[in-house]
Amino acid sequence: MKRKSIAFMLLIMLMVTAGCTKTEKKITVASKPHTEQYILAEIISQLIENKTDIKVERKLGIGGGTSNIHPAMLKGDIDIYPEYTGTAWLFVLKEEPGKTKEPMYDALKKAYSEKFHIKWLGRYGFNNTYTLALPEKTAVDNNINTFSELAGVSNRYIFGAEYDFFERDDGYNGLAKTYGFNFKDTKEMDIGLKYVAIASKKVDVINAFSTDVLLLKEKLKVLKDDRNYFPAYEAATLIREETLKKYPELDKLLGKLTGKISDEKMIKMNYAVEIEKKDPSLVAKEFLREEGMI
Repeated sequence: MKRKSIAFMLLIMLMVTAGCTKTEKKITVASKPHTEQYILAEIISQLIENKTDIKVERKLGIGGGTSNIHPAMLKGDIDIYPEYTGTAWLFVLKEEPGKTKEPMYDALKKAYSEKFHIKWLGRYGFNNTYTLALPEKTAVDNNINTFSELAGVSNRYIFGAEYDFFERDDGYNGLAKTYGFNFKDTKEMDIGLKYVAIASKKVDVINAFSTDVLLLKEKLKVLKDDRNYFPAYEAATLIREETLKKYPELDKLLGKLTGKISDEKMIKMNYAVEIEKKDPSLVAKEFLREEGMI
């Protein structure tokens, strides 16, 4: 009888041990250290947590951004993060600027798969690149919607930008040459003073990133770069191919984000965090609920 009891106890212990050693389903999602990235990483993480049994470990706000996240992806320390096409093209692949959106994206997907075994899971829909902006009323009253239309009347306006924009080869000089800008005057200023300057009418036009929250706050019109001077910085989800083999369901799931975040939606989400002081995780959850994804 004692032998049967001992055998039974051993069987129970083996079953418990087997259950404890079962491999946990887990992935690591990372982000760069700025508002937009926190929101995007939360959108990715919450979508996975709500629709799968995979546990998500968050490594948000990694200093150095791509320079530290990309090597960590290659080592397997990070599985997923949001990246921008322009950053991947210029910084990671060290390619020359000049390719338009679709050729660049196709080349990126191919190069990342062949060199790094990383897959691009689709672009969200917004393009956080350099742009030009001016007050909405000025744009409407003068029918200015594109860089070319602004160039035609640029001698009426004062242009303002941060110091290095005037120094860079791909900054003001190249832009002016491409479009034929001939502003009444140009003003160099600290990057943090551009929106103050345009609000106080010290300048009429500024350079900006297309998802800056202050574009919304100051009611500025973002103009279309109709000759594609600035490279595209379209955001998308990157995932290690090894991770995708382990969890193939993530391909279709995260692919649902493709085309779902316009410039306007991203600006509003950034605004909610930076100006209204909402938590990025809450803003991400609101977005996913509004889109019917969770």
